[in-house]
Amino acid sequence: MNVTKQRIVHLALAGAITAAALTGCDKKADPISAAEKVDKAAGIAFPGIEETKAIAEEGFIYGLPIVMNYAVMYELSVDTKSSQFKAPFNKILNEHRTFTYKDTAVVTPNSDTPYSSLWLDLRAEPMVISVPAVEKERYYSVQLCDGNTFNYGYIGSRATGSEPGDYMVVGPDWNGATPVGIKKVFHSSTEFDLTIFRTQLFNAEDMPNVTKVQDGYKAQPLSAYLKQPAPPAAPKIDFLPASTAGIKKNFYEYLDAALEFVPVTPDTKELRARLASIGIGPGKTFEFKDLSLEHKAAVLLAMKEGDDKVSGYLDHGMSIINGWKIGDLAGDSAFFSGDWLKRAAGAKGGIYLNDSVEAMYPMTRNDVSGATLDGSKANYTLTFPAGQLPPVNSFWSVTMYDGKTQLLIENPINRYLINSPMLSGMKTNDDGSLTIHIQKDSPGADKESNWLPAPNGSIYLVMRLYWPKTEAPSILPAGEGTWKPPGIVMVK
Repeated sequence: MNVTKQRIVHLALAGAITAAALTGCDKKADPISAAEKVDKAAGIAFPGIEETKAIAEEGFIYGLPIVMNYAVMYELSVDTKSSQFKAPFNKILNEHRTFTYKDTAVVTPNSDTPYSSLWLDLRAEPMVISVPAVEKERYYSVQLCDGNTFNYGYIGSRATGSEPGDYMVVGPDWNGATPVGIKKVFHSSTEFDLTIFRTQLFNAEDMPNVTKVQDGYKAQPLSAYLKQPAPPAAPKIDFLPASTAGIKKNFYEYLDAALEFVPVTPDTKELRARLASIGIGPGKTFEFKDLSLEHKAAVLLAMKEGDDKVSGYLDHGMSIINGWKIGDLAGDSAFFSGDWLKRAAGAKGGIYLNDSVEAMYPMTRNDVSGATLDGSKANYTLTFPAGQLPPVNSFWSVTMYDGKTQLLIENPINRYLINSPMLSGMKTNDDGSLTIHIQKDSPGADKESNWLPAPNGSIYLVMRLYWPKTEAPSILPAGEGTWKPPGIVMVK
């Protein structure tokens, strides 16, 4: 997940532009020219420079979440030498802790709930995920996310309740019968998927109880579940190593690699054909260094304008309420319905977001006046009026991130968030309101219980509302709800 940090996109663009300026040699056998020759031989019109640029831009927007996901998969379940390696495919890794600044795999990581993670390989046969009984007071969720970054299903407190159960996950080509004992079958659009388990932690002393719940999470092949002989194993894959340097050098080469594991669907058939027309797709090798000067310029401009559009969506495509951006950026294939820009914005804002019914994520880099949050220049407060805490069925939090990397920050009290389980140890104001002090230095011993340490620089804040209420007051529908998050105020 180190390779999936937000800065990859920016590094890719800056690095590629510099590379083009320094090494822009004209080569006749570049991948676009090669595709052109093939198309001409077949009597097919090949895209010109302007159309090449348009297709490359479309490919960047469509492919950004897919490449990010591929990089996460490689680092967590393929590269055993990675500092972020968790477990091989089809094995659950339980984290008996919450994430800290040392966890650099995913941007805007959750530090509320200890994670368990499971990368699924569904090629040989389906997998069965089993969950234990979980007390109703403890929120947990199992998010099923495929290689398209579609959330194709949920198990947990909201979705299936607190009872134990066995659930089957199948790949795109599975058409077998549902075995007795399986509560529900989840259908993925890809054969390699990420399953994210979140288990609520009430306080530090609660970790042994969380561990007991995590020990009850199980994953096994369908054959093992049925006590039958296993089918032949799927063939070994030599995955293209994913690295920041590699993606920086050639984003589209990684898109080639990632698309090997993302089947064409009716809603992507024409788009994938357009990408193939400029040499991008499964089985292809798009080498940026081999492009002609004209094609280099077109592709670089396409990447920049594509990235600008993704950033623009995050800036202007969501509702802004008291400085907080509130939107609905995650869901299944039907939710996106081919809106690849929205999907890319969700991944760039924080890959693997939950559906809005599972969690809402107000996010901000600005105070209530619109000024950029900067811990090196000012102190801030966030005050919830009495009786107006975030309305949830489970719990809420406000998490601090470095504004540049969107990662958790090292701080003197090892506190990365303020959440509702902490309320009993916090101080309220005389009128019953709750003020959170957002600053890099301690606000003083009398206010430290309400201190959310900030970086010595740009600030990125994300509020999480787990299992948000649907009845008023509610943050739902996103951007239109009756509950509004209060703005961040600079302390004068």
